[in-house]
Amino acid sequence: MSMSILIADDDPVIRRLFEKRLIDEGYIVRVAVDGVEAAGILAQSHFDVVITDLVMPGDVGGIELLTIAKDKDPLTEVIVITAHSSIDTAVDAMKKGAVDYLEKPVNFDELFLRLEKIAQLKSLVKNADDLRNAMDVTESSAARTIQDLEITVADLQLKLDRIEEILCGDGHDLQDKVDAITSIIHR
Repeated sequence: MSMSILIADDDPVIRRLFEKRLIDEGYIVRVAVDGVEAAGILAQSHFDVVITDLVMPGDVGGIELLTIAKDKDPLTEVIVITAHSSIDTAVDAMKKGAVDYLEKPVNFDELFLRLEKIAQLKSLVKNADDLRNAMDVTESSAARTIQDLEITVADLQLKLDRIEEILCGDGHDLQDKVDAITSIIHR
């Protein structure tokens, strides 16, 4: 599964490095020069992962972009990267839904490992959804089959009751009883 990734970083060197390395690994990549542009791109397109710098110029920083991405699609995973690491900032990002928090310079082997874990998790979620949908269809089909069988059983019970009345009743000769029973069976 090739994931789509949005990269938001105001540093053109970092953007280009991320873009090249991720494309070389087979990811579908789009870049934004800042949080404002990234927010606009997110409004128009879906991404599996957003990788955002924590500190960017303008009104939309990394934490704000994280919130925007999660509000649009809670299944979009966000990785926050920063050169200005602090425990408080990392905790804040994770509380707001970041899947990970990496320090610059980013170790790409570590990033690729984390992206692979995200891909595996998304695959498991998709498989679980597919299984849930298949179970819903099977359950619905089984319910219809059971309802049809209940109707058939009730119909057969009525026929048996009527046949029993004919067989136990007086006043009909044998041929009339056979004809009446045959008529009930073929209805």
